[in-house]
Amino acid sequence: MTVTLYALVSVFFTNLYTLICRSVLILIHFLINNPTLEVRFFKTDGGTEPVRDWLRELSAVERKRIGEEIKTVQYGWPLGMPLVRKMDKDLWEVRVHLPTRIARVLFTVQDGLIVLLHGFIKKSQATPKSDLQLAKSRMRSIE
Repeated sequence: MTVTLYALVSVFFTNLYTLICRSVLILIHFLINNPTLEVRFFKTDGGTEPVRDWLRELSAVERKRIGEEIKTVQYGWPLGMPLVRKMDKDLWEVRVHLPTRIARVLFTVQDGLIVLLHGFIKKSQATPKSDLQLAKSRMRSIE
C-alpha cells in the first residue's frame, strides 16, 4: 500500500512539475514575442532620424549594446534605475555603459510607442541642458 501511494504521489508531483515548467516556457515565449511597447525613431520635418544617424556613427559593438538596452526597455516597460531614469514629465533616458564610455538615449512613451528623441555620449556628470532641451523640443513637436 505504501509503495503504491508513494508511486501515485511521485507521478502526481512529476506531472505537476512538468505542467509548471511548460507554463513558464509558454509565458517566456509570450513575453519574448510580444513586446510591451513598439520602438520608433523621432523623425524631423525634413524626414531625417537623428537618433538613427547618431547610432550609425558609433561602432558596431556600441550600437549592439545600445540596441540591447532599448530592447530591454521595450519588453520590460515600465523600468527604473539603473537602466532607465526619469528626466522630466514624459521624458526618460536609457543609461548605457559602453566598453570605454557612457551613452544616453532620451525617449518618451506615447500610445504604446517608445519614441527615441535624442542620443549622445555623456561627457560630464550631469546631463547637459542643451541635450535635455533638444529632447523636450522634439517631444513637443510630436504631441
